[in-house]
Amino acid sequence: MSYRDLASRPVLVWAATAVGSRMPVAMAPLALVFLVRERPGGYTLGAALAAAYVIGEIVGAPVLGMRLDPARGRRHLALGLVGGAMGFAGLGVLPEAPSVVLGVFAFVAGFAPGAVTGGLRTLLTSLVPDRAVAQALSTESMLMSGVWAVSPVAVAGLALGVAPRAPLLLAAALMASSVTGLWRLPARWDEETRQGEDAGSSTLRVLIRAWPVYVTGAASLTLLGLSELTLPALLEQRGIGVGWTGPMLAGMAAAAALGAFLYGLRAWPGRLRTRSVVLMCGMSAFVVLAALIPGAAGIAVALALAGALQSGALITRNLALREAVPPAAVAAGYSVMYASAGAGYAATGSLAGGLLQVVAPSTAVLAGVALGLLLTALGWWGEVRAEARARASDTGGRTAGGVDARAERAPIAGRGDAERLL
Repeated sequence: MSYRDLASRPVLVWAATAVGSRMPVAMAPLALVFLVRERPGGYTLGAALAAAYVIGEIVGAPVLGMRLDPARGRRHLALGLVGGAMGFAGLGVLPEAPSVVLGVFAFVAGFAPGAVTGGLRTLLTSLVPDRAVAQALSTESMLMSGVWAVSPVAVAGLALGVAPRAPLLLAAALMASSVTGLWRLPARWDEETRQGEDAGSSTLRVLIRAWPVYVTGAASLTLLGLSELTLPALLEQRGIGVGWTGPMLAGMAAAAALGAFLYGLRAWPGRLRTRSVVLMCGMSAFVVLAALIPGAAGIAVALALAGALQSGALITRNLALREAVPPAAVAAGYSVMYASAGAGYAATGSLAGGLLQVVAPSTAVLAGVALGLLLTALGWWGEVRAEARARASDTGGRTAGGVDARAERAPIAGRGDAERLL
């Protein structure tokens, strides 16, 4: 296992393509607020446009992801990127359009490329040897951490220094340019799909059976969203300047990148679900410390450590998903996970907003941590139950007919043993 396995031209092209497709996603919510903030009720309208964009993502990821054909994956992804670029371009070219029109553009910008994240992740893992899949996912996490750290600064600088529409025009250009990079990558990512595995099962049924993985993945994003959305109020409660919010979140993103790098350095002991629970519990503990520590330095350190563990937790979920579904459904599975994470983040925002009206920010953080741990426990229980059911089915098949029942396993057992170290 080594990061040297990723040192190839296709992976480099993939990285450039991924940045071009994901940077607009990271820029979009804040860019939409800057676009209309000078209108009457601009901040309210900006929040509504950002919500329309996020809803488009949440709807588009599973709907389009389940329709991804591994044999024609590149064409499907290219169409999604073109549609997203058109949505961003409409927002940037027509900033004075009626709010309903802007809402439609925002929805399209989120909906059209909804399956791109899952497709690109699957394409990346097809470009590297099996032994380097964990390193590939770690590299993706590092790359995305960098994108999310740079995006707010780029949006604010362009919107205030050039024009409010500039970030959205840049987003359109980046998403359109990523199509060029996509065309330099393989046209498909499923060259060796095993015939007969889960035959007769619809993609939807296969994905539904992998629900425990989505729940635990959503839990990690729930804690991350809780930290980001309540931090300004928490700093005010502690008498710390709200201006420290940006540097603290940037430090959290940098620590997440470091955590992803460290995760990919070696094969870690234990089952994937056990590693995930340990990392989630550790992240929860550091978020609780951030809510209780009175000093700025302590809060910053606690958030950084939480970010480092959160990236590892997400990587374990992506690895578990590869084991939980057949090869042809991996891209769709990643898309559904992306949607579930977005839904978890949105739910966290609603929860935090409601709790901050009635309780102190630190109490709101503790309530959110309790919710995250509940989701983690639910996902762990679901994985244990599914594995027990798969083993019972396997044993029953062998006892009844002496035939290897692996081909008839429930999809949650997927491609091989989920406990295998990658």
